[in-house]
Amino acid sequence: MTDIWTELAAAGEAAEGRRILSLFEKNPDRFREFSVSLDDMLFDFSKTNIDAHSLTLLLELAAASGMPERRDAMFRGDPINLTEGRAVLHTALRNRSGAPVYVDGKDVMPEVEAVLARMADFASAVRDGAVGGKGGRFTDVVNIGIGGSDLGPVMATLALAPYADGPRLHYVSNVDGAHVHDVLAPLDPATTLVIVASKTFTTIETMTNARTAKAWLEKALGTSDGHFAAVSTALDKTAAFGVDPARVFGFWDWVGGRYSVWGAVGLPLMIAIGPERFSEFLDGAHAMDRHFATAPLPQNMPVLLGLVGIWHRNVMGYPSRAVLPYDQRLSRLPAYLQQLDMESNGKSVGIDGKPLPRASGPIVWGEPGTNGQHAFYQLIHQGTNVIPAEFLVAANGHEPDLRPHHDLLLANCLAQSEALMLGRDLAAAEKTVTDPALAPHKVFAGDRPSTTLIYDRLDPATFGKIIALYEHRVFVEGAIWGLNSFDQWGVELGKELATALLPLVQTGKGFEAKDGSTAGLLAALTALKA
Repeated sequence: MTDIWTELAAAGEAAEGRRILSLFEKNPDRFREFSVSLDDMLFDFSKTNIDAHSLTLLLELAAASGMPERRDAMFRGDPINLTEGRAVLHTALRNRSGAPVYVDGKDVMPEVEAVLARMADFASAVRDGAVGGKGGRFTDVVNIGIGGSDLGPVMATLALAPYADGPRLHYVSNVDGAHVHDVLAPLDPATTLVIVASKTFTTIETMTNARTAKAWLEKALGTSDGHFAAVSTALDKTAAFGVDPARVFGFWDWVGGRYSVWGAVGLPLMIAIGPERFSEFLDGAHAMDRHFATAPLPQNMPVLLGLVGIWHRNVMGYPSRAVLPYDQRLSRLPAYLQQLDMESNGKSVGIDGKPLPRASGPIVWGEPGTNGQHAFYQLIHQGTNVIPAEFLVAANGHEPDLRPHHDLLLANCLAQSEALMLGRDLAAAEKTVTDPALAPHKVFAGDRPSTTLIYDRLDPATFGKIIALYEHRVFVEGAIWGLNSFDQWGVELGKELATALLPLVQTGKGFEAKDGSTAGLLAALTALKA
């Protein structure tokens, strides 16, 4: 692979002095050759500085890295999460083929299907009022979780709001008391169901919020019985908390938190949109899984999205990427992808335990358009750093009577990617001003790369495809970098230190042995505490 990286470096140097527009001038078929489709979804990467030679090298890199073999091992159920000795099978949660999936020689699909069936029964009962609280039918559902037990369901519930015809969904994640207070304050305890999502039922933030919610219910109703459900594997702990075992939904250690919205962690989404729509969500993800598993690399959407990321991160040296959904209902997608990407590939050590020879995961950030245009696009267009932009937009919205709004949204999305590529030189800038001194301020360098993902509309199946696409993109990049995308040891140290610091914060004593800054901050906080 060393030779391929060397050739890619040379291709990157050639790209530095090349206008992206010139690639279209040389190749009238560039858009067709540098885009790929799956059903009504099209991924366009023609507005990057990847030429045919560079793309060939990137595809060779993907093959030489062993990525296809590692992909096949993932779908087979091999323990590719080597640091934890686990399989990686979030794809099994949305396996709609009827084919078995084996872990340690055992077909896990009967268990997966059983949990989904139990979820469907419970969600339907909550939605139709057969299961209710002290005040009758549940009108509100509060999901308490953090990380993967929160970001996925939150993002998905917002994304599929047009299909949400069940109880109102609310989410609590932050241990800051303001979060749980503000969510619970306007709700009626008698008609509120609380779902606690924690695999071990020991996650400190989640359990702190869960105990607060329990006290809120008991204060108002005298009991919390019938008002809790749980997503957990710790049946002893859920029972001790007072959750009916029939309302506990489990998952497996071969599903990482940030990949878990497809199973029991998606229970609040299923309650919101119903089991049928949730099944469509799984169907869409399964379609992307089959595409990723079977499509040749040059026509494989997740592979190409990942290779664009490798080109920008490693060949061109861009340290971040902006995810820019032109869809208000995808407002939490950038935050979701922050965890998916940065927790998965934010590593500096390879699978072999040695330092990585090159940069890995970029900084992932963004906001929905058009709001971002009036905030940080200034830096993307005219800042000193090049930031690849990833646009997402639907051809159609869910509000046909507001078509002028959507047409304006589409025009803005396409205009931004066009402006990033074309830019404006000084001569053109001078024609826009009466004072020549202003012209340099209106120059746009251009050649700022972007990709665009378009689709018919954001329905459950399409949404499933989008999330699975990005999951597999993370896989492709991680495999090429030679790291384990499925552990997250980096979150452990802070948790350990927080546990040790809590008694010091509570008592205001014993922190003299800490480093000077931490001791000083503790002393200052102790002095300020009411």
